Amino acid sequence: MRTSLLAAISVGALAAGSLFVAGTASSQSSGRAPLRYAMDAATMSGFGAMGAGGGGMGAMMSMMQGGAPKPIRTLNLHHGASTAPAAPLTAGQAQADHFMPQGAGLGTSVRLLPLLRQPGTPMEGSFEQPSGRLLLYWGCGERAAPGQPVVIDFAKLAKGQVPPGLYMNPIDLPDDWRITDTNSRTYTSWPSGRETRQVPSAASLLGAHRIASNYSKEISFNLAEDFMPPLAATTRATRAGGYNLAWGGLDRATGYYAWAMGAKDERGGRPVEMVWWASSQQQAFGGPLWDWISPAGVRRLVEAGTVMPPEQRECAIPAEVVKAAGDAMMVNLQAYGPQVDFAYPPRPADAKKPWNLEWIARVRFRSATTVLPGMDMGDMDAGEMREARGAAAPPPAPRKPKCRGLKGLAERAAGLCE
Repeated sequence: MRTSLLAAISVGALAAGSLFVAGTASSQSSGRAPLRYAMDAATMSGFGAMGAGGGGMGAMMSMMQGGAPKPIRTLNLHHGASTAPAAPLTAGQAQADHFMPQGAGLGTSVRLLPLLRQPGTPMEGSFEQPSGRLLLYWGCGERAAPGQPVVIDFAKLAKGQVPPGLYMNPIDLPDDWRITDTNSRTYTSWPSGRETRQVPSAASLLGAHRIASNYSKEISFNLAEDFMPPLAATTRATRAGGYNLAWGGLDRATGYYAWAMGAKDERGGRPVEMVWWASSQQQAFGGPLWDWISPAGVRRLVEAGTVMPPEQRECAIPAEVVKAAGDAMMVNLQAYGPQVDFAYPPRPADAKKPWNLEWIARVRFRSATTVLPGMDMGDMDAGEMREARGAAAPPPAPRKPKCRGLKGLAERAAGLCE
């Protein structure tokens, strides 16, 4: 699988627009936009942990020896003010400090800064338009439903001709407001592009939090929710030729969403056909489904059949998807978690009185894992080291096949291919 193509699709999906203020905060608001703060806390396991900063040579060697990358925890902080600071600040001078509980392991405070933007340089030379197709499948089942796949031409996509329904629109989730540099008069974040420090694997967010900046009032709250546990998932081949994705449930999960990507390497190694599958009952891909979603938003998506309910524990990936993906397929499973909201001052008991909000804050949680079908990474994520090949595996053929795709990394180490 070509990572450049995956990255391009991911960026396009996550580049969808965002909303300004939560409906829960605006229903009784006086109309003045409050100061806003958001914390997004994620737990990542499987190959997703390696790709998100838990990798390196150590993780690669562990994977080749039958192990798995250790789960990691990530944190994204966003601070946005709709008013100008009391004292004028020149570009880049805005800063905020988030004073963390000691258990977070991030020191006394975390510094939020304006986004670091690299100066752009014009592209030189000719640009080769991508060629090939993207095949879209959706729904849990051993076989794909009639009318699938939807076929998209990469050349048209590169020209901006995005077909309707390719990405889910964030406007479908009106209560999931976001803080960005485009909807804030002053905006700082962490990470901002300057940091190399990682969140410790045993970090805890429980306790008192205080955010102080040089452009707005302070925000403070006490957090009683913490990072979600790692998500463990396995895949097993079905008789029809697909894969059955199964996972252990998480107590605080509000719903689950799975997606898979694969590609066939042809024409000198360049992927000319790519497949994208989602677990939703209708065509719903990317966008906010790859992000944090409020429990209220997840409930609506569960009712619509877009997100799997919290009690569901398995979903079959159709045989047509596996066949189209070839030797390289990556499966992601996401568990949406709780959300904690804070506001100051508290909402007046009398609903007729205006609610003159000074600030609102939100903390969201999720847990996700990425597996390669057939490698059973979920059990290893749970802390159990397994052999790369089971004792009941058939002996290798006298002539070993060539190693193909991402699975080839572990299969080569196990002596299954060359």
